[in-house]
Amino acid sequence: MSLEQASQENLDYIIHTLADKLQVVNRSIMDPEDYNLEHYEEIKSLYDIVEMKGQLSVSEIQAFVQELGQYRKQ
Repeated sequence: MSLEQASQENLDYIIHTLADKLQVVNRSIMDPEDYNLEHYEEIKSLYDIVEMKGQLSVSEIQAFVQELGQYRKQ
């Protein structure tokens, strides 16, 4: 699967994968419908970092979740 193209399908995949990797318990904050496709590149950059790092500390997880929150629709 190529995630280079900004599409709703790719955004859904990225958000769901990030929710798993960041061990988000409250999945309502990780609903792909709550994120603008116009922020795809920023969200994909976060996804790429999480994929590259693999294991994350608790503070890193909190930082990533907080950063993702900035890209949610108002």
